[in-house]
This record gives sequence, C-alpha cells and structure tokens, in this order.
Amino acid sequence: MSEYIIGLDIGTTSVKACIFNRIGNLVAEAEELILSEYPQVGQVQQDAVVIERLAVVAVRNSIQKAGLAKEDLAAMGFSAAMHSLLSVSSEGVPLSPAFIWSDGRGTDQANRFTEEERQYLYSKTGTPIHPMSPFLKLLWMKETGYEPYQKAAYFMSIKEYLIYCWFGKRVIDYSMASATGLFNPSTLNWEPELLSLADITASQLSEIVEPTFLLGALKAEIAEEMGVASSLPFAIGAADGQLSNLGIGALLPGEVAVSVGTSGAIRQVTNEAKVSGNGETFCYSFTQDSYIIGGPTNNGGVALQWLKQLLNDQGSYEDFLAEAWQSTPGAEGLLFLPYINGERAPLWNQQARGNFYGMTIAHTKAHYVRAVLEGITFNLYQIGRALEQLAGPPKKMYVNGGLSRSPIWLQMMADIFEAEIYVSENHHSAAWGAAWTALVAIGEEQDFASIKQNIPMGEAVLPNHENIGMYKAVYKRYEKLANAITPLFE
Repeated sequence: MSEYIIGLDIGTTSVKACIFNRIGNLVAEAEELILSEYPQVGQVQQDAVVIERLAVVAVRNSIQKAGLAKEDLAAMGFSAAMHSLLSVSSEGVPLSPAFIWSDGRGTDQANRFTEEERQYLYSKTGTPIHPMSPFLKLLWMKETGYEPYQKAAYFMSIKEYLIYCWFGKRVIDYSMASATGLFNPSTLNWEPELLSLADITASQLSEIVEPTFLLGALKAEIAEEMGVASSLPFAIGAADGQLSNLGIGALLPGEVAVSVGTSGAIRQVTNEAKVSGNGETFCYSFTQDSYIIGGPTNNGGVALQWLKQLLNDQGSYEDFLAEAWQSTPGAEGLLFLPYINGERAPLWNQQARGNFYGMTIAHTKAHYVRAVLEGITFNLYQIGRALEQLAGPPKKMYVNGGLSRSPIWLQMMADIFEAEIYVSENHHSAAWGAAWTALVAIGEEQDFASIKQNIPMGEAVLPNHENIGMYKAVYKRYEKLANAITPLFE
C-alpha cells in the first residue's frame, strides 16, 4: 500500500502542495506565492496561466522535499479558494484574467437589487448578493460589454481551469459550484433564473460532480513535470472552506470551525440547506446531502498587518501580538470595527469602513493591538450568533489559520465564545481535507467522518471565567456601535 497522499490547495495568496502520511502528519510541503494585480481601485485579478505553472512546481517540489518515488504516492486531492471567475475560449485558452473573491467590479450591480430581490435570490442559491460572487461578476461583464465575456465559450474558476489543462475535462464539485451564486443547493443543479439574469447558458458552465469524483489520467506531459505517475488517482475535492472543516474534524452538530488568516470564516456542517432570514450567512453544498453554513469576513489578519505597518513596528509578528497581554479585556474602552477592507458577513457591504472608537490620550500601542484583536473576534462572534440561530450553539470550536498560533487570540476566542478551542497540530487543514477526500474516493477510507481519528490535535484552550462577563459587556458596546455606524456606509 502506498503510504503518502498529496493535498493541493490553491489559495488567493499562494499554492501549497502538502504531503501527508495516513494519520494526518505533514511530511513535506512546498509553497509558491501568487501575485495579484490591481488595475483600478476595487479590481483584483490574477493570471490563471501562471497559477497553473505554480501548481505544477509546488507538487514537484513537495515530492522532492519528501524524497519520495512515484510509487510511494497513493492519491492526490484538490482544494481551492472560492469565487474566482475567468472567461475561456472553446480551445481552453483564458480570454481574461481571473477575477478573485475580493474583486469589487460587481458592486454597482449588487447595489441595484432591492432588499426583497436580494433575499429572494439568496433563498434560491444560499449565496448572499455581494461582489465576491461570480454571478455579480458576470452581471458586470454583461452590463459593461466586457469583450472576453462576449467571446467566451466557457466560464470557469481557477480550479476548473487547472483541471481542464491537466485532464481535458470541464467539471466542478458541488461546493465550488455553490459558491458561484448560480447554483441551487436544493436541486443540486444550475439555477435557470440566475443563468438567465447573467445571460449565459448551462452549457457554458461545467458538469457538477461529487467531491470524490476521480478525474482520470493526468496528461502525460503534466505528470512528467509534476514527478507523478499519470495514473495517480486525483480526486476533484472541494472548496477550501468545506475541506478545512473536514481537515480539522468539525463535522458533527455543535462543532464549529473558525479559520483566520488574512481574511476569516466561521462554518458548521449541516444535513439540510438552511438560509438565514436576513441573509447574514451563506449555505454552500459539500456533498449531495451535506452543506456548510457560515459567514466569511474580509478582515482577519489583514487588520493586524495594517496596524503593524501603520505603527512602523519592526519586531516579529509574534512579539507584536504579545503586546496585547499588557492591556486588559476591553482595551480600557477602545473599540475597533474591523471593516477596513469592506465586509462580507455579517454586513455584506463592500462600502463598509473600519473605525476606532473611544480613543483617549492614555491609550498605548498595547491597547490598539488588543482592540484590533478583539474587533476581529467580535466580528466573528457576531457572525457566529447568526449561525447559532440556524445550527444551535457551539460546543467545540476548531480553529486554524495564521492567528491560531497566537496564544492570546486563542484565549480571547475561548472567552468570547465561551467554548473549548481546539487547534490541530497540522496547520494545513484544507490540504489534509483534500488528501482525505482522495483516500475516500479510491476506497481506502470508508467515509469522511473517519478523519476524526487521524487529526493530530493539541490541548484544548478553555474559557477563563473571569473574562467571560467582561467580554459580554464589551461586546454589547461593540454591537451597539456597529449597529449605529452601519447605516452610514453608502
């Protein structure tokens, strides 16, 4: 039996190829950075052709680092960030850059929908009306006469484009399809009403398949470049959010996954499609009978990076975060609304802007660091409260992403959410979820739930009961401030 599995994770900032053994220990990893282009304010795009080359290099380098032969590999699985979109010719040649989730070209189109229309379309797809959505990107292309849109034979995500390059197939998994805003999670198919609004046909989109779908033989030249056998089983996998829940073991009722890197998200698995009454959360399919509900935030670690740069802090990131220990919960009245990059959940308003409130001459660097950390966490908590109405209160919280390495933030999470916090010793949960999906696809693991016995987990972080009451009071002030300022965002 081949002992190792590759999880290939295409993010918005990098491509990662991670090699795991069968119990979830990371054996080797290789990362290639992705550059984004910003042609105008609010526009963010990437070169899918370059990303395809980076992915090949990352797989090859990970295998070389691990010192493995082709026959040592059992399978490979695929994870990718959601909401990218590019126009492609009938020959499979990109006609446009890939617009990624943070591209805001569809803002005017989103703003034209009435609240009733927004809620109706959201109820159809589980995807809030927001410029992140490929549906809104297509509306922008249509209304502006975007030439690549007019000439396109197909519309694809970056993940679909890589699959087409490597396997010659146009397929998309349920979760990536769900994130387009063109998919109905109740029917598990493209939604005709949304296709009509975008003025495209189902034939321009890919065939929708299960995450365990095996893609077939890699093209010989690609396999040679990667350093794998062309017959290596390759599962299509899913989106990074769904696979992150899987890879960290948040699969049962009451188990919530929180990912905070540059951006962030809070998610929970459910066995039925559920949407919130006011559109605060998303509902994306994973398999035919399981879904992920939750909310993404634009503002995670990016807010801390911004503050560090603003303060011209020259020390390490760890030392910068540790400054917050010198302040007490609530940062002595200093509040931070973390909407510096617009916001998705819970506001779904790209015009949202960040704010410090309650500043005094007595506040120091430590207070500002703590206030930003708390603002990020309160925002997640606010999304979590909307999620709780659909899925019940959290019992265990599984946390990953860059901030999960910060002891003060983990304690803050435990105190604010009043929940036990678990952190996997493997920080590549989406890649491990992709790798595990590949094992299920080839029949070497029985089901997704069995992954729980194959996740190296650290000690739980428990709530500090002395802080819980203080944070409840601070959160009330935060929520009151957020509600007061939100109507000003236009």
